[in-house]
Amino acid sequence: MTEKKKLQEVDLYKPIQKYFVREGFKVYGEVKDCDIAAVKDDDLVIIELKLTLSVDLLIQAAKRQKLSDQVYIAIPRPKGRLNSRQWADKCHLVKRLELGLIVVSFSGNTARAEILFHPTAMNRRQIKAQNKRKRITLMKEIEGRSSDFNVGGSSRTKIMTAYKENCIQIACYLEQFGSLSPKSLVEMGTGKKTSSILTKNYYGWFERIKRGTYIISDKGKAEVKEYPNLIDYYVKQLNEKVENND
Repeated sequence: MTEKKKLQEVDLYKPIQKYFVREGFKVYGEVKDCDIAAVKDDDLVIIELKLTLSVDLLIQAAKRQKLSDQVYIAIPRPKGRLNSRQWADKCHLVKRLELGLIVVSFSGNTARAEILFHPTAMNRRQIKAQNKRKRITLMKEIEGRSSDFNVGGSSRTKIMTAYKENCIQIACYLEQFGSLSPKSLVEMGTGKKTSSILTKNYYGWFERIKRGTYIISDKGKAEVKEYPNLIDYYVKQLNEKVENND
């Protein structure tokens, strides 16, 4: 049984060469550190080849942008789905660097180059406008946190969110003052989401003892103890508010 030949960077050259020749370019390999240079009239296209989309490839291509605005990176077509989130994120990075992307497909003895997108100047203002809602959501989350209780880069630890902080604040006040209504809690500073938090009871920290009146559950009492710094913060905040009203 014939062993399958291992793919090499040079295998990307011929299909890319054929593609650009069909487009009317003269194509040259290995020109002054450029893997491929293609010329048509005054247009200079530079293509850098790698077997994977790596940081080294992006750095190499970014350097070539000193010579031309038309710089592509070329890799073998990935085996995974090209509509996956991971692939979309990689393409977004390539586009942010204003590079083009070529993939080469191999089937038997044939190979075909396909340009997924061309080098294009990024409109940063347009991108921000398109993601305005995400920015607003991010800012609301920041504004809803009393302090920084998370370590950046954490992936296997529980994250303190603004929503959870709000739940802890409500649980803290219920433990301090006993049964309370959503209206009373809001007046104490728990915010406009109080009624929704009590009704949904996501963490199982609250119990409704009668219509419009809640207490902290045994589960809530036990779990809220895990956040002594936040409890101290909210008790102090409430005491200051009471003193200011006296």
